[in-house]
Amino acid sequence: MGVTAASLNERLDFLWETPRTLMGALTTVDHKTLGKRYLITAFVFLCLGGIEAAIMRAQLARPGEHLLSPEAYNQLFSMHGTTMMFLYAAPVLSGFSNYFVPLLVGSRDLSYPRLNAFSYWIFLFAGVFLYSSFLVGAAPNGGWFNYVPLTTRPFDPGINIDFYNIALIFLSVSTTVGAINFIVTILRMRAPGMTLGRMPIYLWSTLSTSAVILFSLPALTGACLMLELDRRLGTHFFDPNGGGSSLLWQHLFWAFGHPWVYVVVLPGFGIVSMALPVFVRRPLAAFEYVAMSTVAIAIIGFGVWAHHMFAVGLPTVGMGFFSAASMIIVLPSGISVTAWLLTSWTGRPVYTTSYLFILGFLVIFVIGGLSGVITGIVPFDWQIHDTYFVVAHLHYVLIGANLFPVVAGVYYWFPKMTGRLMSERIGKWSFWLMFIGFNVGFFPMHIAGIFGMPRRVYTYYEGMGLDTVNMVETIGAYIFAVGVLVFIVNVILSARHGPLSGANPWNGATLEWSTPSPPPPYNFEVIPVVTTRDPMWDEPLENIRGGNADPSRTLTSGRETLTTSVMHARPVGILHMAEDSIWPLLLALSLTILAYSSLLDVTIVSVVAGVAALLSIGGWFWPEPVREREGSIS
Repeated sequence: MGVTAASLNERLDFLWETPRTLMGALTTVDHKTLGKRYLITAFVFLCLGGIEAAIMRAQLARPGEHLLSPEAYNQLFSMHGTTMMFLYAAPVLSGFSNYFVPLLVGSRDLSYPRLNAFSYWIFLFAGVFLYSSFLVGAAPNGGWFNYVPLTTRPFDPGINIDFYNIALIFLSVSTTVGAINFIVTILRMRAPGMTLGRMPIYLWSTLSTSAVILFSLPALTGACLMLELDRRLGTHFFDPNGGGSSLLWQHLFWAFGHPWVYVVVLPGFGIVSMALPVFVRRPLAAFEYVAMSTVAIAIIGFGVWAHHMFAVGLPTVGMGFFSAASMIIVLPSGISVTAWLLTSWTGRPVYTTSYLFILGFLVIFVIGGLSGVITGIVPFDWQIHDTYFVVAHLHYVLIGANLFPVVAGVYYWFPKMTGRLMSERIGKWSFWLMFIGFNVGFFPMHIAGIFGMPRRVYTYYEGMGLDTVNMVETIGAYIFAVGVLVFIVNVILSARHGPLSGANPWNGATLEWSTPSPPPPYNFEVIPVVTTRDPMWDEPLENIRGGNADPSRTLTSGRETLTTSVMHARPVGILHMAEDSIWPLLLALSLTILAYSSLLDVTIVSVVAGVAALLSIGGWFWPEPVREREGSIS
């Protein structure tokens, strides 16, 4: 019998929609729901990290201030850095990737839906676990870098560092399984015809980032595990008296840490490369070079880690290698920046709020990149090492290449996620407050660093020439915070009262704009076929949506989507997707209880939690009845 749109939609809704109940909220594996949860949770942690920064700036606004004790300040700046690097910067980009990777590849979900749900729950519980350390006055106090020997038990006998180690091991698990999910989805679930050369740049950046995660994150996981064994079981991985090495921690941490910088900026590059062509109304210039530069940045980033260690006494030849790598990585970054500038220069820009944040990103990132090049020069690095110059560089790179593109991405994709437009008037206010406040707050840190102000100090003496510059920094930081608050208010108000957007308000070029706004639970009625790099610009919408497709292409026998070949995206099979499940949540909860009981040495609870975790894994894979699949489409 013939297929009607109404009957097809009804069938697909039955197969894919999660019940709108409490149990549905706890068991859902819908990538769009989990993507929004990632975004919201990451912004909550951004606000917490911002509050910590605001308190620190109040402490440093004047010399000799006593708002915080030294120990309280150590805990605040440690939690601020850990929050921003691990609980905001990477998870917020995972939120975008969770939501949009299946839409961009033309799939109905990520390759491993239950693993995706587990990734979110373990991220959330790791963040709660880390912040619960404040309740017992034992927040991590060794900086986000957690250097030994200061964080070994003889120098830090409390449970502060144990909170850090366990939380980061959990976050490593969350990030790793997420990376595997993205890699498999991008390589094996692209719409027919979407060859590697036709993939949107955001997919290139997500693929490169995920590969970096798989090869770099084990260094951090292993370092935290070894340090925890040193602290709890008396091993000697980092104890020179027992044959270990304190310097080993720095090598392991920065072998992870510098590639991690690109983990938290490359997807931002992808967001810029997606939104910029839409707002300047022309395709991205030098597309192939931008894609390859993304891959090159990911690869070269693995050869840069020891430029964080020029002051520890490395051999001269080794320092020369890492100095050269630090400067070479500028080349692929410069290719991307040049392509963005050429795209804007040769297009017809529409100065939306999203486009303004992209321009702000370009300015801030270039400044941060230039300061990064000179810190890669060994003699200069020796002069400004552990000064506020490095703090300035770090924030220019990370906020410039993460937060500004993220906000641009929110304004760009908000209509797709909610079906409503954000206020442009409020948006422009948020941009100027954030842009001006950021530069007023962080550019003077370069000057403070050159004047000799060290990092990680909770106060300074009057008459050192640092009074004015610190007051200016504090004022700028508060202006920036107001801008972020205005942005968040805009999101909340627009989600409820913003004007309806329609399916494609910006005339976007990629597949996500071929779906309704917000997309249905199944994303696509018919898996689309791609013939160009910009399908929405080059093909009639009816062709992309499937037109009068054969009913066999609608995939309505269950939760199904296509799997395709790696290189040429030729259909090779039908993938049956997992149903909603409570087991990912129960597994994450069991592991969290295990973490608390291990931290507090409650053996019986540890045993029970371990057994519960094993049972959750068994339940996860236990065959279970699925909803009835019979019936034809008519």
